[in-house]
Amino acid sequence: MNIQNRLRRRLGPQYLGLVLALSGSWVGALALSAAAQTNQGLLTTKQVAQVEAVQITDVRVEATDTGLQVVLETADGTPTEPTTSVSGDALILEISNAVLVGDGFEEFAPAEGIAVVQVSELSDSRVQVAIKGTDAVPTADVNTDVTGLVLSVMPGITQAGETREPLRIVVTGEEYEGYNPSSAVVGTRTDTPLRDIPQSIRIVPQDVIEDQRATTPLEVLQNVPGVVPSVSPRGTFNQVLIRGFGASENILVNGTRDNTNQIVTILSNVERVEVLRGPASVLFGQGTIGGTVNYVTKQPLSEPFFSLEASAGNFSLYGGSIDLSGPLDEEQKVLYRLNASAETSENFVDFYDIQRYQVAPVLSWQIGDRTNLTLEADYSERDAPADFGIPAEGTILPNPNGEIDRGRFLGEPEFNSAQNRVFRVGYDLEHQFSDNWQLRSALKAAFLNFDRETVFPTFLDADQRTINRGYNVQDYQDNIYDFDNYVVGEFSTGNIQHQLVAGLNLNRQDTDVFDIGFEIAPLDIFNPSYGNSTPTDAVIFESDITNRTQGLGLYVQDQISFGDQFIVLLGGRYDIASQDFENAANGTEDFREYDAFSPRIGVVYKPIEPISLYASYNRSFQQTTTFFRGALGEPERGTQYEVGLKADIADGLSATLAYYDLTRSNVETSDPNNPTQNIQVGEQRSRGIELDIGGEILPGWNIFAGYAYTDAEITRDNNLTVGNQLNNIPEHAFNIWTTYEIQEGDLDGLGFGLGLFYTGDRQGDLANTFSVPSYLRTDAAVFYKRNNFRAALNFRNLFDADYFVSAQNRNRVFPGEPFTLVGSISWEF
Repeated sequence: MNIQNRLRRRLGPQYLGLVLALSGSWVGALALSAAAQTNQGLLTTKQVAQVEAVQITDVRVEATDTGLQVVLETADGTPTEPTTSVSGDALILEISNAVLVGDGFEEFAPAEGIAVVQVSELSDSRVQVAIKGTDAVPTADVNTDVTGLVLSVMPGITQAGETREPLRIVVTGEEYEGYNPSSAVVGTRTDTPLRDIPQSIRIVPQDVIEDQRATTPLEVLQNVPGVVPSVSPRGTFNQVLIRGFGASENILVNGTRDNTNQIVTILSNVERVEVLRGPASVLFGQGTIGGTVNYVTKQPLSEPFFSLEASAGNFSLYGGSIDLSGPLDEEQKVLYRLNASAETSENFVDFYDIQRYQVAPVLSWQIGDRTNLTLEADYSERDAPADFGIPAEGTILPNPNGEIDRGRFLGEPEFNSAQNRVFRVGYDLEHQFSDNWQLRSALKAAFLNFDRETVFPTFLDADQRTINRGYNVQDYQDNIYDFDNYVVGEFSTGNIQHQLVAGLNLNRQDTDVFDIGFEIAPLDIFNPSYGNSTPTDAVIFESDITNRTQGLGLYVQDQISFGDQFIVLLGGRYDIASQDFENAANGTEDFREYDAFSPRIGVVYKPIEPISLYASYNRSFQQTTTFFRGALGEPERGTQYEVGLKADIADGLSATLAYYDLTRSNVETSDPNNPTQNIQVGEQRSRGIELDIGGEILPGWNIFAGYAYTDAEITRDNNLTVGNQLNNIPEHAFNIWTTYEIQEGDLDGLGFGLGLFYTGDRQGDLANTFSVPSYLRTDAAVFYKRNNFRAALNFRNLFDADYFVSAQNRNRVFPGEPFTLVGSISWEF
């Protein structure tokens, strides 16, 4: 029975109406909008705020003989006298107890000596007016009358007490947040502040990515406590562990699932990276228990923007990128953005070099006042050999033959290629039925092709110098489709405010894999001789797999606010999924269909405005795909309990402290009655504490830091010892990255960065037969910013420490990169 028929059988005659209402159908959606707008007796959250605060109904900028005046018209009453501050060449006025009716306002070059006037609404019923001069700080006289506020502005006079703190004008009207982002797509699918979400979320913003010059997912995610790599940093796969469990399939792009990112991810078009720790099945469907990574891409800008960057470093690294954006029409209704990048480099590993390319166009069309359509595509390619590491004996463990060279290559230069190509395309349609109800419909398709020919190590002989090897040819193709439709609405029931999310998700993944392995001559790892080996006819393994997974999910979530102090989050998702598997190489095939319900419950209590205390309960649901076992298993389930505290320590500086308890069930373990088969009765648990802190300590001084304590162990298994620690999971880990930029004087714009990244001891395999030692790596940066110019030197592993990133088993241990220097120059126009 297919998924649609099964859902119709379970839900009865309501099936058709539910699909119409949640699938993005204009008929169902408009009906929902009409019903919401006829409910005249209810006040929305925004309307309640406007009742208590003065409403600014209109903003006008008028030229005068001495400059200009900014008129803020109010509906009833006069706002409080604004407070003023200076930021660079900008005068900032903040008005408390006020809200904007409608969208924010901005006007560029309204008068000679004035670069821009921007009016935007902040949180907590505040409105900010930013007036930036072209050469100096403007001055403004404030007058009040019955119509509102009138700001008489004169350009070109420098204010006393100027701080020279740079102001970034954001053409979307959003407040620049630097190292301290305040909201995330991945949290609730709404613009809810992070402080009001009962789950730990860490955002690595663009400023951190730029200051560290992070170009791969592993380099970005090193800034998130509790996230560690499970593979080589030079490997094909971007696989990480979050809170002890794999998260390689929990990948989103702009809130839409895209598993191709576990193989090919290039960050030239990424604005920020969001990490939600713990289950996220209610909003985003199937996923493992540890966490979810969401890549937020750069979107078109309403003003022309052009950026060029060139970079070079040791190991013959050369790269370049462009970022172009702006309107395509005079009305600024059609906007574009184009990111493109290319990079080539060698490595400390013998015979290893890498080339990466990406082109990512985006087109945004404002169809109407309340409707916007975004079309987005990207093509990425990565050409690099596979990295299988080196044995533990001779690196981590003693070897009577001596120490293995960290850059030793265990394959064959002749059979040493791996090419990954992925093309992604999709649309994102947003429509506002009213100020309080909107629809989003998003479709993404991703097509991945992965070809490789390589030689890999199998096991080390008793002499501890001869490594046995295999030869592998693989052709892997993945076609992934994700169609997500949901509505977001705000309404009230008495004095209780609601923010509702309800949606329908359809997804399908078609995987075709041809994989064959042969024996090949072994290699002396202390005195290697290459070029003399050819594969034999002895087949080690062979598979020719066709696998299709598909699913249908219905979800609903309600954020319920009881006044200013209590928020309750209730959500649930019902999934129906199927998997059809066939291996033509051995004639096995299997089909499974199953369903699952995943709840989400959370509570937030704010005793005072800067502090939030929270508690939550979440469950996850994940299909298992064990291709080479020849049969399909039951879905894995995950359960998490979490409590925590979120605090705004100071203006622009915030912190999160979380304690969690995770349990992963339905884990495969050996069948005691049949050693050749597995059964799903295993269980693993992870408990820990995480601390995040990020933001601006003083003008020009930023910090992004965190600490994680993780206790991840096996709690039930028929083969492995109960109590064994999960591999690659350190008990203690911390990271700190801090920068300081000089704010005034002749050295204005000169900055420095320093980073410390510590990872404690961790087990190299689930059997706990060896451990990977701890390490402390030091990174640094020197940069200079002046107007539209930026130059930087980034130093990674400044003191050239020998360390190991991770391990797969005793024959595959992965060394970290040695000292690396990268220089970059960029211009913005």
